[in-house]
Amino acid sequence: MSVVGIDVGFQNCYIAVARSGGIETIANEYSDRCTPACVSLASKNRMIGNAAKSQIITNFKNTVHGFKKFHGRAFDDPFIQAERPKLPYSLHKLANGTTGIKVRYLDEDKVFTVEQITGMLLTKLKETSESALKKPVVDCVISVPSFFTDAERRSVFDATQIAGLNCLRLINDTTAVALAYGIYKQDLPTPEERPRNVVFVDMGHSSFQVSITAFHKGKLKVLATAFDPYLGGRNFDEALVDYFCEEFKGKYKLNVRDNPRAVLRLYQECEKLKKLMSANSSDLPLNIECFMNDIDVSSRMNRLHFEEMCAQYLMRVEIPLKSALEQSKLSRDDICAVEIVGGATRIPAIKERIAKFFCKDISTTLNADEAVARGCALQCAILSPAFKVREFSITDVVPFPITMRWKSPTEDGLGECEVFSKNHAAPFSKVITFHKREPFDLEAFYSNPQELPYSDHRIGFFSVQNVVPQPDGDSSKVKVKVRVNIHGIFSVSGASLIEKQKGEGEDMQTDTEPVVQNESRAEEQIKMQVDQEGQTQGEPQNEDASSSSKEGAAGEKQDPAAGGSKPKVKVKSIDLPIVINNIRQLDSDVLSNFVEYERQMIIQDKLVKELNDAKNAVEEYVYDLRDKLCGIYEKYITEGDSNRLTLMLEDTEKWLYEDGEDQPKQVYEEKLDALMRLGQPIQDRHREHEDRPRAFEELGKKLQLYMKFVDSYKQKDERFLHLSAEEMSTVEKCVTESMGWMNSKMNAQSKLALTQDPVVKVADMIAKIQELEDICNPVINRPKPTVEEAPEVNDQTSGAHNGPTAKQGGAEGKREAKGSQQTKPGTKEMEVD
Repeated sequence: MSVVGIDVGFQNCYIAVARSGGIETIANEYSDRCTPACVSLASKNRMIGNAAKSQIITNFKNTVHGFKKFHGRAFDDPFIQAERPKLPYSLHKLANGTTGIKVRYLDEDKVFTVEQITGMLLTKLKETSESALKKPVVDCVISVPSFFTDAERRSVFDATQIAGLNCLRLINDTTAVALAYGIYKQDLPTPEERPRNVVFVDMGHSSFQVSITAFHKGKLKVLATAFDPYLGGRNFDEALVDYFCEEFKGKYKLNVRDNPRAVLRLYQECEKLKKLMSANSSDLPLNIECFMNDIDVSSRMNRLHFEEMCAQYLMRVEIPLKSALEQSKLSRDDICAVEIVGGATRIPAIKERIAKFFCKDISTTLNADEAVARGCALQCAILSPAFKVREFSITDVVPFPITMRWKSPTEDGLGECEVFSKNHAAPFSKVITFHKREPFDLEAFYSNPQELPYSDHRIGFFSVQNVVPQPDGDSSKVKVKVRVNIHGIFSVSGASLIEKQKGEGEDMQTDTEPVVQNESRAEEQIKMQVDQEGQTQGEPQNEDASSSSKEGAAGEKQDPAAGGSKPKVKVKSIDLPIVINNIRQLDSDVLSNFVEYERQMIIQDKLVKELNDAKNAVEEYVYDLRDKLCGIYEKYITEGDSNRLTLMLEDTEKWLYEDGEDQPKQVYEEKLDALMRLGQPIQDRHREHEDRPRAFEELGKKLQLYMKFVDSYKQKDERFLHLSAEEMSTVEKCVTESMGWMNSKMNAQSKLALTQDPVVKVADMIAKIQELEDICNPVINRPKPTVEEAPEVNDQTSGAHNGPTAKQGGAEGKREAKGSQQTKPGTKEMEVD
């Protein structure tokens, strides 16, 4: 079973796998450990990763990148509208109001959802993993930003299903980093000691995240998280791009923003320049040839000027740091270490501000780029039964407070209750007790919309069905189980009605204010079990049943108003159906269609790859054979045949770049077969000429060996006296015939020119050697027969006096003498069963 962790970044993706030797970050087919988060659509197939990145300039309208933050967002979302002018490709409003991406694929205009595009990327990462592991990959753990809301997480989860992956967990980026940091620490404090508090700062290309985590031996607990979802490395790239656009407008009279290709090239060069300035404080050049209108542009930039330009972004670095520290209720002295990861943390000015805020030297013990993927792989190994990992529990947090609102058709007004506060432990389940006479609706939403990086604070609506009054007309007690699962996704996972048994006298409450209580097994973070629940249908039925039975058992406790003298009240727990509405997640039918379409696209990509391989095989054969006809094959073909073959190769090459540019796979295979019918005999003659001397030499050595054996037998060598004359006659006949065969073939071959086909092939000689060995080896290697020992004498006295005779001298006599002494007169032989 495979264990894979995937870090799906805004710009690049990393894959880590768990092997017996530990965690390893794997490389793709380009020997690159990072795979660009790019998908390029073309007239025949898709290109994903490195191949797609090479199409960003040439096929910019159909190459999709920077789509990670489109998950779960409506087309009218202010963030989407702000991003649209910056994108070289087109966005499209879908029927359900979400954001689609419009491209041209298979010569048709297509609109793909963000889930589909991410599914394509995950398909590529899955193939890369399978290529490295040499086995199928299904189970995985995938990272998401800690500030992702319920809708965004559901969208990513749908993308994993489109790619055919079984996502065991969507884990927060900073939590994955914390796991990668803590699981290898051997000196963590015990639970009785003060925890080791570590700050993890992750600034990637598009976002900034901070997490404060408390470590004990064998477990970690996230205390607080803070973030700036719109601060990252790309902000610094944009500052450079804006600066150079203005400079080139005045210096070269170029309006760069009007040319998407020029903008994309400038972004690429500015990113390189930013990385160079992180390691060098002197003036650095920026040179781009044929930038626009065949004009070469150049400029310079240094670190000091760069930091002045980016002052507005650098000022925002401390805000999440301060927020996280305040939420954790820790002081700077309580912080043991500050670990930084993410590509943008390499900028010196950012390092300085982080170190200055915490008054500590920052640590870079983790790989800045690969730490998240490694943490994901470790979490996958913990969740997978295929690996035995040192026990390490994880307690994450709910990033935004969640409130439930309800209204019954017969009631006026609304009731609200905050079920999960900010930084509440997760995963976690709670049970809310209502007193209702009829079905009712629940609405879940984020309590503080102003804190969200997302414009819509709604989570979903849940309708609890089949609620009826008690037989005596009182309100029924309805227990509703709400949960933030292992993926950070909220759900109303179950509901049950507590029914009084007939004849019992418990007084039911009639108020409508709910009672919120932690589920008896709510502290699940101690043992992180895989949550396999369906994302729109709540938890599995067996878990609901167990929950209901526990709740039913709880209902049998004594009535607190009755004092302790009354008998226990018998109750019955009845599961209630829940209808889920307005959850921003793909419907099952739509998801099934997307899965099928992804499968079709994979088949199409495979067909195109096979077609390209067939075409490349023809091209490669033409170039290879033409070069060798003037080289090592020259003496194995006549001049006339060489000229004709060369002309045929040139015609094929011309055809490849004209009429043969776009042909079916079978046509290329037929072309290759036609060429090989002429070229293969030449290759065979060359190979036979090179290998034939060694084969003749090997056959000659075998013949000499067997002839020596025959001669030794004829000279009465006592080593071979046990062999019969008939057997030796067979060996001698075989050797003589083989020697005659070899001499005749050598003579015939020596009379042929190199341009003629050989009369004897290496395969024939190998077969002759095998024939010799099959006949001669059984005779040569037959061992001497062993001399039978004299039968044992039953008389112990005579046996004791019988020693080896003179003729039985040597080892056999000694062996017999030793055997005769094993049983002494008067002793008893015991058979042990």
